[in-house]
Formats: sequence, structure tokens, C-alpha cells
Amino acid sequence: MRLLERSHDCEFRLTEDLVGDHIPAYAILSHTWGPDTEEVTFKDLVGGTGKDKAGYDKIRFCSEQARRDGLRYFWVDTCCIDKSNSNELSEAINSMFRWYRDAARCYVYLSNISITNHELDSEQCELLWESNFRASRWFTRGWTLQELLAPVSVKFFTREGQLLGDKRSLEQQIHEITGIAVPALRGTPLSQFGVDERLKWAEKRQTTRKEDWAYCLLGIFGVFMPPIYGEGKENAIRRLKKEIGEALIREDASEYQREHVESMQATRSTSTVYAPSWNFNWIN
Repeated sequence: MRLLERSHDCEFRLTEDLVGDHIPAYAILSHTWGPDTEEVTFKDLVGGTGKDKAGYDKIRFCSEQARRDGLRYFWVDTCCIDKSNSNELSEAINSMFRWYRDAARCYVYLSNISITNHELDSEQCELLWESNFRASRWFTRGWTLQELLAPVSVKFFTREGQLLGDKRSLEQQIHEITGIAVPALRGTPLSQFGVDERLKWAEKRQTTRKEDWAYCLLGIFGVFMPPIYGEGKENAIRRLKKEIGEALIREDASEYQREHVESMQATRSTSTVYAPSWNFNWIN
């Protein structure tokens, strides 16, 4: 995982690849992508270019907000991953949920909402931004599902960097927009929610690359698999469901073994134990 930091000359630079316990506290950005030509890439950061791109404003915003929150480092998906390296991209896709979960702060940059300082507290403005909030493209994208659920702290900002609220203060609106249960928004482990329910959270969301609809759900289900771009959405979903099914079997087997051991310890006698049965009709 590479992080960004702002140097004394106000330039952005990437850290070396950080692993394990050597990752410092960091903020993380959640946003919707504009045209690829307007997003700042890894190559831009390394080469010192891209400052004239529209996406540079998002990096600047994330840097400033992280500084206000006392954080030196931050992470932005457009430029912290070398997407030309297939191994690095695969690792990033499988690590993304954890990276968002472990972030000290997650900043949601809503480019469709524009409010100036003097407008922010007016009643008319509140009605307007809430309408735009509910209509935000951010709630329709596949990758932003895990970016909403994984972090503890999620704050929503306008294009100008004005704070609208956080996941807790806006949870009723978010629940109504997404259909996600409030306990899930509050941090209840996602494994407590059924497979069908979690799939439903994503069913109307879209991704630019069709296979990403499956890949963006890996963390939601706690499974891992290599991305194979070109396999198509249906094949990617089939592989995802296979991984989910195998994970459920392992969990049930582990639970069965634990209950069996506890029963044996409690009774200290031999008893007939029936193996659990699993229903995977949802895979078909």
C-alpha cells in the first residue's frame, strides 16, 4: 500500500510500498471517477504531471482535510495504485475493503453538490443539498458500497469541501437511499447479514468494467479471488458465488466442530452428533 503526503514545497509525493505494521494512520478518499483523462494517475504523480487535471482538486481537498484532522498521510485510488502492473492491481482489489476499514477517516467527495459558506446554514439550501445528496451518483456505483460500509468514520463533503454530515448523522437518509439496514451502517459485522441481503445492496449499482460488479463485492463477503478482466460479468459472478459458498461451508464446519467440542466437554460422554446440512440454492 502506497500513501500520499504533502511535502514542504506543497508538492504531493508517494511513499514506498508499506506493509504490515509499518502503515501509519491515514485518511482515504471516496469519490466517483470523472473521465479517465481528467483523473490524476500513478504515472502523473511519479512524473510530477497532472496538475492541470480536474481530478487534482480532489487530491488537494483530501490533503487539506487530512491535515485538519491531524493526519499526515492519505490515500486516493486514482494515483496510489499502479494499474499497469496486473499483480499490484489484483492485490489492491483484494485489499481494498481492508484499506478502507483501517483508515482513520474516510472523506466522501460529492462533486454534484456545490454550496458556499454563507448558504450552508439556510433552510432552503438544506432542502436543496439533501435533494442533490439523495440523487448523487456516488450512491449508484459499485465500488462505493464497501467505501460506505468498511470505514468507521465516513464524512460527506461538497465540491467546495464543506462538511454535510457523517455516516451516523445522515444514516436515515443513507438507509432510505440504499436500502442498507441501519445496523450495517453502524458497524455490525457484515457476516451477520444474509448473502441475499448483501447482494441486494449491490443489485442496482453499476461499474464501468462489467467484471468489477463482482470484484467490488469481495470484501463485503470476506472472500478473495484474482480478477480476470475479459471473463465477463456472469463468469465473474459465478466465481464470486463459488467463493462465497466455500466460505460458508468452512464457517459452518468450524461452528459445528466448536459446538461438538463444547458438547463433549460439557457432558464428558459420547453422544450422537449430526453433521449440518447446507443449502446453496442461491448459487444457481
